[in-house]
Amino acid sequence: MTTARHLAAIDRLRGRSFPAQRERSHLGDSGPGYHIGHLRIPADGLDAADRAAGRSREPYEAECEALVAALSSRWGEGQWFALWSVFIGSVCGEEIAQPWDELSHCVEDLHIWRVGSHWTAVGVSRAEGQDEYRLIAVVTDVDPP
Repeated sequence: MTTARHLAAIDRLRGRSFPAQRERSHLGDSGPGYHIGHLRIPADGLDAADRAAGRSREPYEAECEALVAALSSRWGEGQWFALWSVFIGSVCGEEIAQPWDELSHCVEDLHIWRVGSHWTAVGVSRAEGQDEYRLIAVVTDVDPP
């Protein structure tokens, strides 16, 4: 997927209402106050070489950096947000609001922007229990912890 398509997907996420309960759509997972969009996953119509590259973080990081540059030209420079302390709090039993709790278990860090009343973030996540990476976008009205 190109940066332009990623931007269009983020715009669709930003334009959607948040559901009252957790749900899944073609764009990803949503819940009260958030959307987590899967912009690129290894199984998205890729050939064998591209699927094998899904086990390597580099292509996803490159796409993420291009997306960060495009979003920064729109909204100004974003913030880098590490999720390590959120993860530690979560595993130690601290109550962490969604989507931050879920994100802390699969994403090391995000680039985030505050745009109006919402946060928009992008990053590279590891698929749960797998050695595959995903390029994700998050739109939420829940402040980071």
